[in-house]
Amino acid sequence: MFHVSVDNYGITVGTEDKTIYLDPNKQPNSDFIFISHAHTDHLHKSVKENGNKIITSQITHKIAKHRGYKYGDTYEEHDFKLLDSGHILGSNGLLIEDELYYTGDISIRKRAFMNPAVIPKAKTLIIESTFGHHDYIFPKFESTLHKANLIISEMYHQGIPVILLGYTLGKAQILTNVFRHWKPLIIHDSIHEMNRIYSEFGIDMDNYVTFSEAEKNNMLSSHSPWLMIAPIESCKNGFLNYIKRKYGALSIGFSGWSVKPYYKNAMGLDHCLPLSDHCDYNDLIAVVKKCNPEKVYTFHGFADGFARDLSSIGFDADPLVYSRGKARKTSLKLDTFFGKSRT
Repeated sequence: MFHVSVDNYGITVGTEDKTIYLDPNKQPNSDFIFISHAHTDHLHKSVKENGNKIITSQITHKIAKHRGYKYGDTYEEHDFKLLDSGHILGSNGLLIEDELYYTGDISIRKRAFMNPAVIPKAKTLIIESTFGHHDYIFPKFESTLHKANLIISEMYHQGIPVILLGYTLGKAQILTNVFRHWKPLIIHDSIHEMNRIYSEFGIDMDNYVTFSEAEKNNMLSSHSPWLMIAPIESCKNGFLNYIKRKYGALSIGFSGWSVKPYYKNAMGLDHCLPLSDHCDYNDLIAVVKKCNPEKVYTFHGFADGFARDLSSIGFDADPLVYSRGKARKTSLKLDTFFGKSRT
C-alpha cells in the first residue's frame, strides 16, 4: 500500500517500511531520493555526504557530478526498477515494487538516438503533464527535421549562416546528431561539454568545431555560411543578438512551446519549430492507457486540467498540489518547486 503526497520538498511515496522522495527540490528527510535525470530543475546541491540513499542511473550520476552536484554512490535494491523514460540520455522513470510507476519527464517518440520510454503496467501512476493540454500536439520528428533542413538549405543558398537553438542538455545533442551533415558545424562551448559526455556513452557527436575555436580562427567572418548550435538560453543572455548583429545569422529555435505563435516573438527567434523531449497531449494519454492504472496522479504543467481530462475518459485522476497553511489560502502547483530551467 502506497501513500502519495506532496510537500514543499516535492513528491513523496511512503510504504510501511520506507519513504521515497521523487526529484525533490531540496534535501528532504527520507530513506531514499530518486533523481530521474540531470536537468538542473531536477537536481539540488544540498545533499549530505552521508545522507539519503540516492537512486539514479549511472549516466545521470555522471552528468550531475560534471555539473557540480555531489551525490556519492548510487543505491540499487530489487524493489526499485529504473525504466528508460526517453527524455534525455540517462533519464529514467521509477517502478516501485512493480505497483507504482513515476514517469519523471517522459517521451515516447523515437528521436535520433533517443528511444521511446518503457511503459510498465502499474496500479498507481504518477505522470508529468508539462504539455497536458490539448493545444499541444506535436508533428512527427521527421517532419520537423525536414522543415529545418529546407530553411537551412535556402539560407546556405543565399550565403546566410544559421543558428539552431535548444536546451544545453538533451535537445542540443539531438540537434548536433541530426544536423551534422551541414558543414562547417559550430557548437557552443557549453554544449560541447555535454556532447563529450554523450560521446563517452557511444553517441555520435563528432565532426564539429567549438565556438571559441571558430572565433579564434575567424571562421565566422568568412563569406561562406555556417551552422551553429547554441543554447536556447542565448535568447535571453544577449549571445544570440550579438551573433545575429555581427554575422547576419538567421535563428531557428526548437521547443514544444513553439506550437503557440507568441513563443517565437517572446524569444526573439526568426523561426521556431516544434520539437520536445516531453510527451505531447496525445502521447500522455497513450502513456496512461498503456500503463492502465487504477489511480493516476498528475504533476507539473497542466496538472489540474490533465487530471480532469483523464477523469472524463474513465480514469481516477487527481493533480498533486501542495497547500501551505491550515486555511489553505495558498495553493501552489508542483511545478512551482521545479522551476523553469531545462538546462
